[in-house]
Amino acid sequence: MYDITVIGSGVSSFFLAYTLSQSNQKILILEKGKSLEERNCPLDRGGICNCNVCEKYFGFAGLGKSEGKFNYTSDFGGELEQKVGRENLLQLMDEVDEILCRFGGDSVIKYSTANTELSKRAQLCNLQMLTTEVRHLGTSLSTKIFQQIYKVLSSKIDIQFEVDVQDIKKDNNSFTLITNQGNIQSQHVVFATGRSGTDWLKKQCSSLGVKQGKTRLDLGIRVEMAEQQLRLILEDTFETKLAYAHEDIISSTYCMNPKGRIIRKYQEGLVMPDGQNFREQEIGTSNLNFTLFTPTYFSTLKEANMYAHKVIGEINKGTDRIVVQRFGDLREGQSTTKENMYNNRIQPTLNAEFGDLTKEIPLLYIQILQGFINYLEKFIGEAIDEDTLLYGMDGKFYSPIIETDENFQTNIHGLYVIGDCSGVTHSLSQAAASGIFVGKYLASNFQF
Repeated sequence: MYDITVIGSGVSSFFLAYTLSQSNQKILILEKGKSLEERNCPLDRGGICNCNVCEKYFGFAGLGKSEGKFNYTSDFGGELEQKVGRENLLQLMDEVDEILCRFGGDSVIKYSTANTELSKRAQLCNLQMLTTEVRHLGTSLSTKIFQQIYKVLSSKIDIQFEVDVQDIKKDNNSFTLITNQGNIQSQHVVFATGRSGTDWLKKQCSSLGVKQGKTRLDLGIRVEMAEQQLRLILEDTFETKLAYAHEDIISSTYCMNPKGRIIRKYQEGLVMPDGQNFREQEIGTSNLNFTLFTPTYFSTLKEANMYAHKVIGEINKGTDRIVVQRFGDLREGQSTTKENMYNNRIQPTLNAEFGDLTKEIPLLYIQILQGFINYLEKFIGEAIDEDTLLYGMDGKFYSPIIETDENFQTNIHGLYVIGDCSGVTHSLSQAAASGIFVGKYLASNFQF
């Protein structure tokens, strides 16, 4: 009988386990994917994914292995502040960073995107600067750090890989987990399956009677522009996150990559344009890219997924098709062709199909982007280059919000949900903070 069994070994999971590792509790982590050193999806090498369980999204460290970007803020990245309070959240994030630095995270400098003068200037241009402190580890360093954390954890708790939890039964004061490697008994269970485990989580919540709420979906156009155009707002911050209000909809920039390139992202059966940081490249570019995401809320996960597949799936057409259009052509109401891209000063870093985004995506997203760019031009004091490129269409997916109490316990006593699968956190830092928060609660309130 285990005291606590954690399902999933992503960021929220191992920060929870690290917090609990000093206690005398008997802890088990079950992971559907593989250990960190065995995670090796062909997509990472530019190949085609043929994984039965894709190692890009499943396995120890989860999506934390990809960019390792920790934004320490309550302004975006989730609603954890509403659960634990602002002061407590910032303290938890300090603890997250302290743990990362303990294992080598301080080899990259933590930077801030705050700039008082720029914030005031943005407000005058109907934009809001969302600020944060950032520890951007990158793929290589984050992999090394998480591997060291794994070594510490594996010496104190049990971790099992390639375990498929097929069913969970609640029996009086304990749980029975039915897996492909036998049954497991545990007094407490923590779901920490991340966004990638959404389908599995939906099934288990339905079986156990756990209440699920609304689902968020972000869609947006990815922009690739001349890096020098935004130097005014990037020279002191490296990355700036801007929010723009269109009527009652708040859209914001995401994953801004100076000197980066655009790559294909394969997720949820869809193909999307994604940004790659220049640190992950041998040679940087003269471009900058980001996505302007617009959130929409749906009553169910099914409805959110159907909408995403309608919008992005119709662009993909069952292939890896992504459409790119010159900003100047969009303004002129004409399609981008191979001929008018020949002399374009900004060359695409992603091999995409030239076309007309107005024929590919809902008009709302184009209107929002055009409104944002109008105010961005006022902010930087110059017109955005007409050779700027627009890619359709990027998406960011979220789990349904799980109804929990202030300690992340569901309506099933002894069952907790943390990290992005809770629907409350949407970032590495907030997911990690939720793990520490629940770890402290379980350590102080249950002595076995």
